[in-house]
Amino acid sequence: MPPHDEDWTERATRLAEQLEAEGAVRDPMWKAAVAATPRHELVPSFYRQTPDNYEWESVDATTRQGAEAVYSPTTLVTSLDEGDHPLSSSTKPDLIVRMLELLDIRDGHRVLAVGTGSGYTTALLAHRLGDRNVCSVDIEPDLVEAARERLSRLGCHPTLACRDGADGLPEHGPYDRILATCSVPRVPWAWAEQLASGGAVLVNVTPGAFNAGGLVLLRHRDDRLEGRFTDQWASFMGMRGADRTAPARRSPEVDTPRRRVSTTLPTPWWDNTVVWLLAQLHGLPAGVTVGMRLDPDTGQPAAATMSAPDGSAVEISLTASDDGRYGVTGTGPTDLWAPVEEAHRSWLTHGKPGWSRLGLTVAEHRQWLWIDHPDSPSRWRL
Repeated sequence: MPPHDEDWTERATRLAEQLEAEGAVRDPMWKAAVAATPRHELVPSFYRQTPDNYEWESVDATTRQGAEAVYSPTTLVTSLDEGDHPLSSSTKPDLIVRMLELLDIRDGHRVLAVGTGSGYTTALLAHRLGDRNVCSVDIEPDLVEAARERLSRLGCHPTLACRDGADGLPEHGPYDRILATCSVPRVPWAWAEQLASGGAVLVNVTPGAFNAGGLVLLRHRDDRLEGRFTDQWASFMGMRGADRTAPARRSPEVDTPRRRVSTTLPTPWWDNTVVWLLAQLHGLPAGVTVGMRLDPDTGQPAAATMSAPDGSAVEISLTASDDGRYGVTGTGPTDLWAPVEEAHRSWLTHGKPGWSRLGLTVAEHRQWLWIDHPDSPSRWRL
């Protein structure tokens, strides 16, 4: 059934033209793929949060509001876990086509997409390259089967497999390009082994907390993958696998608050994502979550918060004093703000590098992030 009140081809064409006007797509082949792909067939429904109580509600893609969202540069949450946390989503079309163009995919290339999700990215790839040159894996059997059925109804039959994304799909390699629409703390070496000589990988590397990473474009060079982070920043849900579990959390213990001041901006996960990534490499423990404490009188954010699985927590005031300092209150065994401050100092020392000055080298048994050059003394092991 087409979306309400308008043929889907008109909406898809308008989306493709919007992406072109905004500079998200430059290659006419990818513009044509967007215009030819009925996203509502691949995302027949999705979840959104209500503006009043932020509870999730299901939206039918064939309604007027649903169709407007589906054919817009919007990420659509397609699956929730038992705790009502997003489990899977259909990535923003503008981000997907930017990533496809960053990979410099050419006719005849063989591509592995890690993270099948709704199948939208797979459909774009199949439109450009043909079914036989496109493979995709996802760890969720239900997602893979739903994507297979929906793609099949569109006459699209790429190779789909239910597999831990870290393992890739070696029986159908080698691949000229590997695209991941999920984040990883370290790049799986299996991907390097399945990549053709001179091939490329584009993946969101996030070694620690929420938003603490970026897109890195890696080229296959001899015995390693190597490349720089891109100015196109993105943050994806973490890749799920049978051998990856979240750190166990302990209840906060009664502790005397430690109070001090800091000149580091209180929300690096939004204000300075390079510093936030470097903080993960300066000793921030795994599993840190971030949030806000609201002022009980105004309901407005008053402090940024961080908490760790070992029960440690910290609040950083969002209001600076006259001398530009922010109040910091920490509890628990670990000083969570110290690694952020150290990362900020490192960032200043290196001339405030942006994403394009950061790079990553992936060898079989070790991986390291560097600034400016792989042999730079300023590098950190992941």
